[in-house]
Amino acid sequence: MNVFLKNANYRRFSFASFLSSAGDILFYLAFMTYASKLQNYSLALSLIAISESIPRLLEIFGGYLADRTKNKFRNIFLCSVIRFALYSIVGILFVTNISQWGLVIVIVVINFFSDTTGSYSGGLVAPLIVDLVGKEEYGEAEGFTNGIGQVINMTAQFAGSALLLVMSYSSLAFLNAATFLLAGILYASVGLKNKKGGQVLETKEVNDQKFFATMKSSFVQVRKQNGLLTTVLIIALLNGSLSAIEPLTTIVLAAHRSTMVIGTYSFTLALISTITGIGFVLGTMFGPQLLKKVSIFTLAIISNALSIVTTISVLLANTYLILGFFFFLAAVAGVASIKLQQWLVNAVDHKILASTVGLLSTILSVASPLMTSVLTTISGGINVNVALIVLIIVEGVTLGVAVMVALKQKQLNKADENVVAA
Repeated sequence: MNVFLKNANYRRFSFASFLSSAGDILFYLAFMTYASKLQNYSLALSLIAISESIPRLLEIFGGYLADRTKNKFRNIFLCSVIRFALYSIVGILFVTNISQWGLVIVIVVINFFSDTTGSYSGGLVAPLIVDLVGKEEYGEAEGFTNGIGQVINMTAQFAGSALLLVMSYSSLAFLNAATFLLAGILYASVGLKNKKGGQVLETKEVNDQKFFATMKSSFVQVRKQNGLLTTVLIIALLNGSLSAIEPLTTIVLAAHRSTMVIGTYSFTLALISTITGIGFVLGTMFGPQLLKKVSIFTLAIISNALSIVTTISVLLANTYLILGFFFFLAAVAGVASIKLQQWLVNAVDHKILASTVGLLSTILSVASPLMTSVLTTISGGINVNVALIVLIIVEGVTLGVAVMVALKQKQLNKADENVVAA
């Protein structure tokens, strides 16, 4: 929090990110609502989901290109302008006579290009934040702003539902475009302000290696840090478990409506989502400072243990246990995620930081849909309880690996202390 309040440049940079994220959510809800009214709505919604998910898998390339970019402030501004132009086109399309399906297909394509541009823009963010706040304060800064960003995103979802009652789809598209333009102006103002003041925020080092050579360098640097790569895989499986628990919970909730529902089915789902979001917000905002002395290995063990008991509470079909464990799981997992980012920033050369973040983001992105697809398929083909038991087994194996990594790291630290003492 201190970094956010004291560092005006970082604060302005964060507001730019908040704006673009909130605008994206507003339009996403509007577009999903529009598509849901089509005759073959399932196909339309699937196309939208694909256009949203594929760019996330391209973050590895976005990070690589970001590391090869010398003037990062200029390019992050240009990305915002491009996305402003794309969604302005969407706003115009909504008031034309194009057919509904033709409109959906064109917007899906535009959305894909916008999110792909966002993957590159996202790659530029991490190195710029390090330049703005320094490596040592990166974790604290990102923890607080991630928490604030989550609050804004949650608020944007409710605001989007309300705005749909009073605004047209075209107006919401233009609103989304405006948020990107304002974000671009804020990004540019940070760069220009420091350029005029004679301060050089951006490192002039750029990565000149080819793609596969860069990935190899990233992998080698991550491997040099004892336990880092394994911890990334543990966090990836943890994210996958979190993603898989949610749809399985909705299935269990539907099967036990008479005993599990609080008020209505939709209200219960919203309550679980809100409680989880609050846990994540509190964890990322205040966890890095409150748990400063707690290692990421300990947090990984606690997170996996909470993941197991959360899944067991779903298996027991106890809503109140689910709410409580989801809250604590999201909070601890949020802190672990921030600690992982901080470790990564300290461990990797600045000029390939974005490439490494992109590589690890891709690993994290793949785990969630993969585990969700496998477990929901088991649920639909056999039984939801079987899927939950399989998930518990995966979580148990992950917990065992986390414990072994923590013990190994403890032995290495003890050996290093003995060497220093000698």
